Amino acid sequence: MGLRVCSFLFVFFVFISFSVNAQVITVLEKGTNEPIAGVVLYNINKNKSTSTDIIGNASIDAFDINEIIYFQNILYKKVNITKSQIITNDNTVYLELKVEGLDQVVVSASKFEQDNKDIPQRIISLNAEDIRLANPQTSADALLGTGNVYIQKSQLGGGSPIIRGFSTNRLLISVDGVRMNNAIFRGGNLQNVISIDPFSINNTEITLGSGSVVYGSDAIGGVMSFYTKRPQLSYKDSLYFNTNSTIRYASANFEKTAHVDFNLGYKKWAFLSSVSFTDFNDLRMGNHGPEEYLRPEYIATLNGIDTVVENSEPNIQKPTGYSQFNIMQKIRYEPIDNLNFDFGFFFTKTSDFPRYDRLILDNGNTLRSAEWNYGPQQWLMSNLQVTKVSSRSNFYDKIKATMAYQNFKESRSDRDFQSTLRNRTQESLDAYSFNIDLEKQLSKKSILFYGIEYIFNRVSSQGLIEDITSNNTELTVSRYPDGSTWQSLAAYANYKYKPNLKFVFQTGLRYNQVTTNSDFTFDNQFLNLPFNEAKLNTGALTGSAGFTWLPSKIMQWKFNLSTAFRAPNIDDIGKVFDSEPGSVVVPNDDLRPEYSVGGDLGLQLNLNTVKLDFNTYYTFLDNALIRRDFNLNGETQIIYNGELSNVQAIQNASKTWIYGFEAAIEVKLSDLTKLRSQYNIIGGTEEDENGVEVPVRHVAPAFGSTHIIWNKNRLNIDAFAQYNGELSFNQLAPSEQNKAYLYAEDANGNPYSPSWYTLNIRSSYQLNDQFSVTAALENITDQRYRTYSSGISAPGRNLILSLHYNL
Repeated sequence: MGLRVCSFLFVFFVFISFSVNAQVITVLEKGTNEPIAGVVLYNINKNKSTSTDIIGNASIDAFDINEIIYFQNILYKKVNITKSQIITNDNTVYLELKVEGLDQVVVSASKFEQDNKDIPQRIISLNAEDIRLANPQTSADALLGTGNVYIQKSQLGGGSPIIRGFSTNRLLISVDGVRMNNAIFRGGNLQNVISIDPFSINNTEITLGSGSVVYGSDAIGGVMSFYTKRPQLSYKDSLYFNTNSTIRYASANFEKTAHVDFNLGYKKWAFLSSVSFTDFNDLRMGNHGPEEYLRPEYIATLNGIDTVVENSEPNIQKPTGYSQFNIMQKIRYEPIDNLNFDFGFFFTKTSDFPRYDRLILDNGNTLRSAEWNYGPQQWLMSNLQVTKVSSRSNFYDKIKATMAYQNFKESRSDRDFQSTLRNRTQESLDAYSFNIDLEKQLSKKSILFYGIEYIFNRVSSQGLIEDITSNNTELTVSRYPDGSTWQSLAAYANYKYKPNLKFVFQTGLRYNQVTTNSDFTFDNQFLNLPFNEAKLNTGALTGSAGFTWLPSKIMQWKFNLSTAFRAPNIDDIGKVFDSEPGSVVVPNDDLRPEYSVGGDLGLQLNLNTVKLDFNTYYTFLDNALIRRDFNLNGETQIIYNGELSNVQAIQNASKTWIYGFEAAIEVKLSDLTKLRSQYNIIGGTEEDENGVEVPVRHVAPAFGSTHIIWNKNRLNIDAFAQYNGELSFNQLAPSEQNKAYLYAEDANGNPYSPSWYTLNIRSSYQLNDQFSVTAALENITDQRYRTYSSGISAPGRNLILSLHYNL
């Protein structure tokens, strides 16, 4: 009996001892108290780790009593807490979901994470899931899905964003915090955004309005910040492996797309590789719309002779097809929790793609050009970003250093109908950049964001004339002065004051010094300019101030005042090209920065099942850089490419006034269904050479979209309409009134941009844990339309099918 009692007592004390020593905690979702599986727990040196099981439990025996434990899960906000604090909190840790809406976290406003509700400007976001459902062919099409960005296209390989009446080099594009804008970003329509692979994007943030304090020159109308996918660490001894692959087909341009990416994650190292290839045929437009958009004939070279050929299918826009290849390699190293090294390599290359708006031009008798191509557009970027968090430094709590190298290659070639001479320009640009961004909490109520930036661009440019019969080549005037340089040095500071949960004030200043140097000695063999070099050394001070105010749980006000600038680049100072038939743009060495002053006012209402968002804005642009008539040594016309052409140049010759109103609504119709709608009204005038106010070229018509979204279990359905207002002949900018070939014809025979709408439906279905399918039928009624200022008609009825695999 005594032996049994002793045995029982021994087992009892062993059990009690094990229970005391085996410290098991539970991780729950804040608000719902649901257990969270798959949360990784680790210490700062990552030599201790574990993860929660399916009921949210994990043992923390391996951690010391005062050791900080980090809790990481991709769906939840990261938490760190000591083991002793966890025990004090009843062995329970709560994680908060990364939610959408007012509490959404954004990075682009200050280079560091902030709650969207704290930022005076309006910033809209797209995440990877939004992009996957939208299934865009290019990143330009992904921007269109926001409802606030208008997209112009001159060719199928195009996509020039317009935000609040500004476009091209008055908007800034950044990729993983690296500025994509360079010294040859032009005022004409740009297609650089298509170099960004939509499959590689983790999230996109679009700042509506000025962003010059943080981003410097060019950020007048807005900033498009693309953040690509980041390699995922394992945080454990076991390997984390994930792969995604997609194949897609679209009927309107017979698109064939294939994509694959895979992630290898270890405790401290992670690798992400991504490859995409897309091939497009000629684009088919819709059946119902203006006949002026049809393509009744085109030029083909048959047996070495240019011939006008009747198009048996005038809805097919010949030629428009092209292909594109994208590759991305990311490497992440995290030796300790508060120190990160992120390396990225990107390479994108297109085939030649026809500039369709030039191929539909005629010279009064026949089509003008036998060929007009953008040559392969190529973008390469490598960047290294080092991020450190420190609680000991007097100068920062967080510091981020970013170093990047980019190379841009582009070319253009054109040849007139039955001419033996092909004109070609070839450009290559090397861009180096270095940024240091810092965040420091000055007190419980105030934070300082500040940093420095240096950018250096060097342009290589060559002009050639090729004889297609003899294959002889000779040098001619280049598009840009070869060897030109553009440099920018800047410092900025942004101060955030949050005295309570209802009010936030933010203000900032930036000083920028920009220098350029161009040598025209070679080009003067052809142009006879009154100068051999052009130098610019100019400074710009910009600032912003604004607040957000939440007087109640249902209401938020946002107000912001800002100034912005754009310094002349090499494209402004030194470009030589035919801006339109019969006109040639020549260099101008007498340029200054253009400046803007603007204000935004926004109101958001959250009425339980209804959310309303209203925004209005006004921007004044002074010393606007604009193309106007010019003279060379008193001559207003010169011979260029064998044609007598009017002389033009970029000049500080105008003032511009832009204003607009944006309204959005989201209604929860049921637990499964919601309605979302966005509408944008934009207006603006600029001063012409006679001091008369005329419409601005890049002010888009009123446009919007309405979506009804139904989501249940594995099925998501989005039925939506997109619509666009009319711009009459009198509402077109004077430069657009002279481009009748882009537009429909009104009752008086004048060009105008008609209104249009499309009805569309798309859905995604998760077949199982690995496979999902996305299908869409766009432009169901087969409308024939062109977005404003575009040279190519939009797709007609378009069936899109996509199969996605995830492991």
